[in-house]
Amino acid sequence: MFEDKTFESLVRRKIAWTQDFARQQGFTLDTRTASMIYFALAGNSVEMEQAYVELEQALDESFADTQSRDFLIRRAGERGVVPYPSTAAVRKGEFNIDVPFGSRFSLGHLNYSVIERITFGTFKLECETPGNVGNLESGILIPKDYIQGLETATLTDVLIPGGDEELTEHLRKRYFSSLSAQAFGGNIQDYVEKTMKLGGVGGVKVYPAWNGGGTVKIVFSNSQYQKPSDVLADAVQTAIDPVQNQGMGLGVVPIGHVVTVEGVENMVIDIGMQLAFEAGWGWDEVEPFVTTAIDEYFGALAAEWDNVNWREDADATLVARINQIQTRILAVVGILDITNFTFDGSNQNIALPVNSIPVRGSVVNG
Repeated sequence: MFEDKTFESLVRRKIAWTQDFARQQGFTLDTRTASMIYFALAGNSVEMEQAYVELEQALDESFADTQSRDFLIRRAGERGVVPYPSTAAVRKGEFNIDVPFGSRFSLGHLNYSVIERITFGTFKLECETPGNVGNLESGILIPKDYIQGLETATLTDVLIPGGDEELTEHLRKRYFSSLSAQAFGGNIQDYVEKTMKLGGVGGVKVYPAWNGGGTVKIVFSNSQYQKPSDVLADAVQTAIDPVQNQGMGLGVVPIGHVVTVEGVENMVIDIGMQLAFEAGWGWDEVEPFVTTAIDEYFGALAAEWDNVNWREDADATLVARINQIQTRILAVVGILDITNFTFDGSNQNIALPVNSIPVRGSVVNG
């Protein structure tokens, strides 16, 4: 809005005004860079430029589409929309014995506490540091206190992924959604918001009356936009509408609503291609970068899974596009060209099945 209010433009305009005034009075002024007139106008222009910068910032902070995080949180809070907090990862721990509840173990710089028994020697452990960091490390656990008979302790699967505090742009999107779709009394938006508030949940789709009146199906991905574990799916089902007492209102949904919770499914896509390399490069050197590029694209697709226009079209799906992957692969250092690219043996884009996300299968060059 104030692009023309730079120091240079302000000084130029002020000098022009001063010269015009002087000519009207019948005399001339020295307005060269080293003149007193220039120095006087330049000092004022610096202050004015800063004032315009601050005014533009104030205008940006007045509107939700340009507000910074702190001001957006205040604006969204007026509608009861608050950032989802970071959540702690729940991991599987495997031991040679049954360890006491509450016992603590460390791996690297993180600590984990035993919270629930699964089977003999297998427990759920919660990371004491919330956020994505709790999903990353696996390996040998070191007990914080002596446990008699303990010989092996290993941290393995991510049962419920931890999530970082909600991103600013995601919060902004939810704020604008709250203006067009008010959550109330078990409508679709109400289901979406209630499910999204649960730890470990990433994307959500809601299908009302999917199996007759009073039935609702919720399909979701975990906070890493991947297929959720059975443990997470069970936890979400219990929080929403416990299986043992469906429709009784013992979860967060209204009495009489029978809710079925499912996780998204993986569609494994095998990829074939023929690459031409720069001198000194070969498949062994670029393979990890190519697979990373593919995973990043599939991950971006999975993150958009719940943004597909499913409210108007229940059959709307993601589409994995060959040209999108090729563009990313061609950006890898050492690759000159790519030909004969295929998804599962076909050179066509793939429209994924409903409520499926893409997962990389085999990647073959040649």
